[in-house]
Amino acid sequence: MSHVIEGPAGTITISDAALQQVVSGAVGLVTGARLRRRRAVELEVKAGRARVALELAAPLGAVLPDLARGVQEHVTAALAGMCGLAVEAVDVAIEELDP
Repeated sequence: MSHVIEGPAGTITISDAALQQVVSGAVGLVTGARLRRRRAVELEVKAGRARVALELAAPLGAVLPDLARGVQEHVTAALAGMCGLAVEAVDVAIEELDP
């Protein structure tokens, strides 16, 4: 899952852990959204293209489709902007509601 960027001066490798932290930080920017557990992020990177699957908890009363779209937008922007990845999909499953 590591992302390697090759250039004329050498290579840049972004580790699995760093990619996970980018995704986690992007989720945290959406008010009320929270990753459910430690392994709530599945991230696959192939040839500079990313596919993400997330399990979230959301606050009771939140408009769930809006919250999920916000997460999709923030994760896509973070992976593209910080890591230079083309994001194919961000699949969001809301598995839990917080009181």
